[in-house]
Amino acid sequence: MADRYEQIATDRWAELREAIQQTGYYPNVVTEGMVDALAGEAVEAYVLHHEPTFDREEIRRHLTVLVMTGSRLVLTHTDEHPPDDLLPEPYTSTTTEAVPLGSVTSVVTTRMVATSPTAPDGGGPTREAVITIGWGSVSRVDLEPAQCSDPTCDADHGYSGNITGDDFTLRLSATADGDDAVAQLLDFGRRLSAATAGR
Repeated sequence: MADRYEQIATDRWAELREAIQQTGYYPNVVTEGMVDALAGEAVEAYVLHHEPTFDREEIRRHLTVLVMTGSRLVLTHTDEHPPDDLLPEPYTSTTTEAVPLGSVTSVVTTRMVATSPTAPDGGGPTREAVITIGWGSVSRVDLEPAQCSDPTCDADHGYSGNITGDDFTLRLSATADGDDAVAQLLDFGRRLSAATAGR
């Protein structure tokens, strides 16, 4: 396994491996999935999110790793599962998806900043950040009844709406994940926007 790990080009790969190790969440399983998906490419930027969820009386954990290489966007999701009909023991599943940077159609970054009228510039630190990345795989359709300008009209005007790309969304907060995690998500958004500009 060490040989496979060493096949990844350097750049930020060692830093990413250390971050995965520090989560303590099946680091070898997550790293193996990353090695396969990266296919030897260098890690140029990354962000990860370790999220526990409550399933009845148990805690299930989820780890998302988002990586940008020179040519692709690589997403990895690892989940814990209770025993089921197929596997009699608890298990994890790791899913990876690799998207060419040329396929990325939108990078939407939202930041929530603490504001104060007494601050010199009116703003404070960024408390939360959300990144939504679209590449045409998933679209969300928002429909509502169409309206006309006549307030007495009761005719059926059909529906109007919007189709929005919504392939992947990640939200990090300073309270839950730390200031460094929020800064890293914003940095990832900047780098991805720059990498997909003009493509």
